[in-house]
Amino acid sequence: MTKFLFSLVFLVSISLSAQQLKSPSEFLGYELGTQFTRHHEVVDYYEYLAETASDRVQLTVYGQTNERRPLILAYVSSAENLANLETIRQEHLKDTEGTGNSSKAIVWLSYNVHGNESVSTEASMKTIYELLTKKSSYLENTVVIMDPCINPDGRDRYSNWYNQYKNTPYQVDPNSKEHHEGWWSGRSNHYMFDLNRDWAWLTQVESQQRLKMFNQWLPHIHVDFHEQGVNNPYYFAPAAEPYHEVITDFQRDFQVTLGRNHAKYFDANGWFYFTKEVFDLLYPSYGDTYPIYNGSIGMTYEQGGSGRAGLGVITAIGDTLTLKDRIAHHFTTGLSTVEVSSKNAEKLNAEFRKFHQNKEFKYQSYVLKGDKDKLDALKSLLDKHNIEYGDLTSGSYRGHNYGTGSSGSISINKNGMVVSTDQPKGTLVKVLFEPSAKLSDSLTYDITAWSLPYAYGLDAVASTSSVSVQNVQETITSSNISNGSYAYLTDWNSMDDARFLAALLKEGIRVRKADHPFTIEGKSFERGTLIITKGDNENKEGFISMVQTIATKFQKDITSTNTGFVDSGKDFGSSSIQMITKPKIAVLSGGPTSTLRFGEIWHFFEQQLHYPLTVIDDDYANRVDLNEYNILVLPGGRYGNHFNEDQLSKLKDWVRQGGKIIAMGGSIDALDGEKGFGIEKKKMEKDSGDNKPQPYKDWERERIKGAITGAIFKTKVDNSNPLAYGYGSDYFSLKLGSNAYKYLDSGNAVYLEKNSKPFSGFAGTEAQKRISETLVFGVENYGRGQVIYMVDNPLFRGFWENGKLFFANALFMVD
Repeated sequence: MTKFLFSLVFLVSISLSAQQLKSPSEFLGYELGTQFTRHHEVVDYYEYLAETASDRVQLTVYGQTNERRPLILAYVSSAENLANLETIRQEHLKDTEGTGNSSKAIVWLSYNVHGNESVSTEASMKTIYELLTKKSSYLENTVVIMDPCINPDGRDRYSNWYNQYKNTPYQVDPNSKEHHEGWWSGRSNHYMFDLNRDWAWLTQVESQQRLKMFNQWLPHIHVDFHEQGVNNPYYFAPAAEPYHEVITDFQRDFQVTLGRNHAKYFDANGWFYFTKEVFDLLYPSYGDTYPIYNGSIGMTYEQGGSGRAGLGVITAIGDTLTLKDRIAHHFTTGLSTVEVSSKNAEKLNAEFRKFHQNKEFKYQSYVLKGDKDKLDALKSLLDKHNIEYGDLTSGSYRGHNYGTGSSGSISINKNGMVVSTDQPKGTLVKVLFEPSAKLSDSLTYDITAWSLPYAYGLDAVASTSSVSVQNVQETITSSNISNGSYAYLTDWNSMDDARFLAALLKEGIRVRKADHPFTIEGKSFERGTLIITKGDNENKEGFISMVQTIATKFQKDITSTNTGFVDSGKDFGSSSIQMITKPKIAVLSGGPTSTLRFGEIWHFFEQQLHYPLTVIDDDYANRVDLNEYNILVLPGGRYGNHFNEDQLSKLKDWVRQGGKIIAMGGSIDALDGEKGFGIEKKKMEKDSGDNKPQPYKDWERERIKGAITGAIFKTKVDNSNPLAYGYGSDYFSLKLGSNAYKYLDSGNAVYLEKNSKPFSGFAGTEAQKRISETLVFGVENYGRGQVIYMVDNPLFRGFWENGKLFFANALFMVD
């Protein structure tokens, strides 16, 4: 009898608690789906739940955005589980080492990574309420971690824009303004980066802060909620090919299990959906693939709608798609995911343990060597991923040589490191470091090559054997600069060097560069060497202490010299030792530029180089006096014939008088032709072979013959060109398309030779022909100025570290 009364009291208390909780509509004061909820209101609701149901909801602020909005996680489970949350977490992580005995399913639901795919945050509020009330039984053996909004800056940008422009209550006509965002849509974060492509590269603060939390849990299930085009039905797992070869049979099969459960609910409601199409599992920096490579079942769910849908819109077939509809679909798959996970908790734990057992990968160790700054940059990334590595200072190592694409060896006498797959993050190591990802299908959703040794410009071999680390005593560079020296010298071959120079110039310190190699006092220096002389800075108060402070900050090894008389090369008074012009930089935005390409440049200046830029929007660019700037950066985009004849004439006059244009990607199209500058597009000769019509069903396969889906090519470098200072004779470039330009008459700094083939990734046969013998990076002198062409994008997504010095050279070295 006592046991019965206790159970009755417990059930009544749970029921009362559920009744006391306000639904999102009750709390917000409007029916969910009739308004877009601003981020602070979403946070308010989650805080309310954490306070009112504190035994079952725990809230944590894990960071903030560039615009100071909070990033939050909600942990949702039964009262017993939540009281033992840390014990559950630690036991779960022991499974990565095969020593755990976890019994709980860990499910992580991520919402609104793209700000204008705004339905998911609304759905998150309905989902958490349902879990705490009608579906609380799912939580008995499951911990649900909810990130209601990964991208608050983008979400508020969209919701504020929509509230400003929508009709009242709303207009379903797709031609209405409320269905057409402007140039800067709500999709991206503050720096216009796509956060769903940043999981592996961690260039953005949101990604960096989120991954710290993700690595504390490594969930069994991770779902990334998205939206796609208005006219598309719902998409859920299983995903499309290609799957990366490391994805396990269980990870494949469980996607089917989840998909069938979702389909059961969608079928009952008569909702349309599709699976196994479009969204593949290869590129490692997505919200579905990155978790998979860490042992999760990672999935993308895509609802039709996005920024075009608003509160309601007429679709192509005449139906009306409302925000309420979209909420219902994401709500259903979210609950279905938790339901299936709860029913399969034991299996999820067993397979998670199995995933982290030793893998029989072909390559067991990746051995790398190179400039210390580049190794340190790579180590910084690996630290963020909790990937273990060790140092090497000597030895010869054999394996697949990244530089040649065949078997070979590298010798290390200092500045080496090794990364092994024999670690909890071993699968992720294999994916990030493998020379070339195996493609089960060439039709992919994103780039097909990303190998970190290429991205960081390091010599490397992939070894089939285990390589032991060596004990290395880390030394901290300390530059003691003598007051009485004639000049101070330091090398130029990394982004740390570029940051050092930028800091000096911002302080008004004058710096020269060497355009020829030289030796002085028995020490050799290469092109690009920075030369800071006492004579150039004699009127600069505190000059020596400033240089000392900045050198210490950037760990720069400074060589002092008491003379400008070199042993070989050019003396410091030579015209070959030129003063570096302090850049005053304008960057075009809006109009023809891509937001993503603009954002990469914006982020590069403010968060990587730490150097000021002026953003000039295309709307008023014609009214700006360019003579106030000495560099104009044109981000990639769709320019076509954007500049009319008068505008081109003004640009040419400005360059002729000493200005410098850095034209990237698609912006080059606006500068070629008879009335532009000297660059010319490469025209392909028509194929006289078999031109018979192709079947319609094969059109996609035929199309990709002319495409390059993010492949790595080995290019030749003329490192006597200032645009290529700090580089060797080869450079591995990430090529993102088949646009091709002829060699310049002179100034070809980086170029593709005849019949170049990709070292990694997919490039169609026709595309390979098109880019044969074409320009990658080059400089055209024009009057007293220059036009710098960057056909490939060295700043792509902020992760191709080895390309960034080309951009710094364009700013500082080319004159």
